Amino acid sequence: MTIRLYDTSARQIRDFTPLQPGCVSIYLCGATVQAAPHIGHIRSGLNFDIMRRWFEYRGYDVTFVRNVTDIDDKIIAKSADQNRPWWAIGYENERAFNDGYHALGCRPPTYEPRATGHITEMVEMMRGLIERGHAYEADGNVYFDVRSFPGYLELSNQELDNLQQPSGAGETGKRDPRDFAMWKAVKPGEPSWETPWGRGRPGWHLECSAMAHKYLGAAFDIHGGGLDLVFPHHENEIAQAKAYGDEFARYWVHNAWVTMSGEKMSKSLGNSVLVSEMVKRWRPIVLRYYLGTPHYRSMIEYSEEALREAESAFARIEGFVQRVVEKAGVVEPSAEVPLAFAEAMDDDLGVPQALAVVHTTVRQGNSALAADDKEAAVARLAEVRSMLGVLGLDPLDPQWAGEGDRGEDLHGVVDTLVRMVLDQREAARARKDWPTADAIRDQLGQSGLVIEDGPQGPRWSLGPR
Repeated sequence: MTIRLYDTSARQIRDFTPLQPGCVSIYLCGATVQAAPHIGHIRSGLNFDIMRRWFEYRGYDVTFVRNVTDIDDKIIAKSADQNRPWWAIGYENERAFNDGYHALGCRPPTYEPRATGHITEMVEMMRGLIERGHAYEADGNVYFDVRSFPGYLELSNQELDNLQQPSGAGETGKRDPRDFAMWKAVKPGEPSWETPWGRGRPGWHLECSAMAHKYLGAAFDIHGGGLDLVFPHHENEIAQAKAYGDEFARYWVHNAWVTMSGEKMSKSLGNSVLVSEMVKRWRPIVLRYYLGTPHYRSMIEYSEEALREAESAFARIEGFVQRVVEKAGVVEPSAEVPLAFAEAMDDDLGVPQALAVVHTTVRQGNSALAADDKEAAVARLAEVRSMLGVLGLDPLDPQWAGEGDRGEDLHGVVDTLVRMVLDQREAARARKDWPTADAIRDQLGQSGLVIEDGPQGPRWSLGPR
């Protein structure tokens, strides 16, 4: 068994070899909390949740760090626009992100550090970089000298002479316009912290280098994030950390975007779909299926039609689970997933191929049910539950308890009413009044119910919207 991952820095799929046998250390760039999350933000956390679950299934002890950027230019701008404290905006949106992660079944990280809680570590790193000749102070700012680090831009595969380095207001005194800010001098009305070079606040890139060093040490296994972070953020993280003396990350893994009309989902474009609104319209487990089942390196083009297709596909899985439970009671997951599923997951987290194994197993289970082969149906459900558990999609998991019924309190009432109508349909069928029986079935279908006739009689379920 060897897990293989696409390493952005190597531009190829590599065998994964951990620094420490039996352990995996992962650092994921988390939320910048200037606003509530859209589904594009949550996709990254969800993809790496699946990665974590797979490593754990394979027997690894996983340390998973996901940071919170709670101070940056955007948060400060929001503070000024809304006339609210920057920390209030940050905390409110941090909670919204955590609510979103939880709603979609993402496990909490091992550690979730905030940038503002690690100023001491950032000052220490800047001091070391200045002493080593890789950074300098100018006008209260501290900049990284990109020409001092020969490996700069290897991750993004750019040429230094062609580089367009983003710069913010007040970044004065640079020796080279391509140098980037690690520390920004204080401006009137902005939050600031004391340093040997004057009061100011951290630059975005410095935060992650310092926090990864604190929680995972000088070297760790995997650094993750969205594809949009390769440059400048991850490139600058590497420069700071390696110039400081760290080996830093050994594998770089990036997830693709959720797009709308071909553009990256973004608050600035006004095309974002907030998680808090989406979970009111769609079951959270369906949203997880929609966002988590494409390959993590594939773009997802958002559409209502695609969500409905995801809902229908998951309903087929869930329907099988429910039918076996009705027939045999709750079935525990099998100890091991099917070999084809494991091979797909080992190959760069091939969730689409792994999901095909799930659906094949569901079809086999449905055939067993149709043949009244209870033993085979139970065996297939045990396999399905083990696979869905890895993907965080097991409808019998306590995470989703009651969620599948769309209102547990009303389920019994609806069931009684539907049974009364189905009894009328059965009576029509018994007297061979097929037009009436078909009309009842069609009316139930128009109301959103799916009726299935089986050896034990008709059963109903909520169909896709």
